[in-house]
Amino acid sequence: MPAHLIAPLVAEECAKVGGRDVSIYLQDYEQLMLAPLPGRGLVHGDALPIDGSHAGQAFLSKRVVEEWLAEAVRLYLPLLDGSDVVGVMALTLDAVEEDDRRLLRRLSGLVADIVVTKSSYTDQFFKARRRGKSLTVAAEIQWSLLPPLSMNTPQVSLAGALEPAHEIAGDSLDYALNDNVLHLAIIDAMGHELSAAVLATVAIGAYRHARRAEIGLAELYSFMDRAVDAQFGPEQFVTAQMLRLDVETGQLQWVNAGHPSALLIRGHRVIRKLEGPTTLPVGFGGAEPQVSTIQLTKGDRVMFYTDGLTEEHRIGGEPFGETRMINTIERTGPLCDGVAQMARELSQSLMRERGGTTSDDATLFLIEWHGGSADHLAVPDL
Repeated sequence: MPAHLIAPLVAEECAKVGGRDVSIYLQDYEQLMLAPLPGRGLVHGDALPIDGSHAGQAFLSKRVVEEWLAEAVRLYLPLLDGSDVVGVMALTLDAVEEDDRRLLRRLSGLVADIVVTKSSYTDQFFKARRRGKSLTVAAEIQWSLLPPLSMNTPQVSLAGALEPAHEIAGDSLDYALNDNVLHLAIIDAMGHELSAAVLATVAIGAYRHARRAEIGLAELYSFMDRAVDAQFGPEQFVTAQMLRLDVETGQLQWVNAGHPSALLIRGHRVIRKLEGPTTLPVGFGGAEPQVSTIQLTKGDRVMFYTDGLTEEHRIGGEPFGETRMINTIERTGPLCDGVAQMARELSQSLMRERGGTTSDDATLFLIEWHGGSADHLAVPDL
């Protein structure tokens, strides 16, 4: 089905159970608002804030929210693609019974699958998420490279945020969950705008190629290093952290290539920096790096970030600094339910602490290890 026919199809199916005033909302790039998807048969008014709206409550809680009106009820249903929330569907009914709720939950799951699948074939969803704001060419490249910024499984959860969303250039990341190993890389390419985005593209492409060849972390660094050096020479480089987490045992291994050290968070407190032997940034031709290892405890969170978070400062002021960042982490963590909410809240809190200033890319990424096995998900529920 062409993507532009999804809206009338959804509206028609909702109408069969008495639903009217149907809206579909998608999370915007800044993770602040839910942007209405335009389309025939849909109501598409103003964007709704994630904080402080019924739609936002459904989005954050991943649960159906019911707003009781004078003679009707408006339902807000999270659009769940597995465990990832891609948006919210809203509709109004004269009355609602348990059969309606059950049917609409199934319908919203189908709508989520359609949105995720069709997004590869149309610009409609991307344009809605921009809310009329234009992206730089560098940002277009980066957002096309990025995997989903959140993932939740029984063994591990992860989430990230990138600022400035519409101008991001040199920061990037990539991950994959292969069997019981989570692979992750976060990078910061030197420079600004398009040149930084091109450099980041080569680095991420080399990382994916090496990761899929199933080589060790040290060899993976060397492959990325050679690829960047061959294309750009020693004048350009990328700082990076590459890691592998065994999601069953909690063993975390990493290589640090000139990047800020990750932070280990336990019980909402930053208990240590994950320091270890570092090698030169990717592209400088560093020696084969030494792989560092740590054993995580269930519930541990690890935060990776780029230096744009700590080096930002107001005109004439001091850099934001690591201490203030850690204080913000420890103040924000207890207020959040899961790493997806924490990444979003932390990004916004850090932005406020910096006075709304972002002159360089600023990226953070959180991992929470739950442990155990996910084999029970492959057993049919009889």
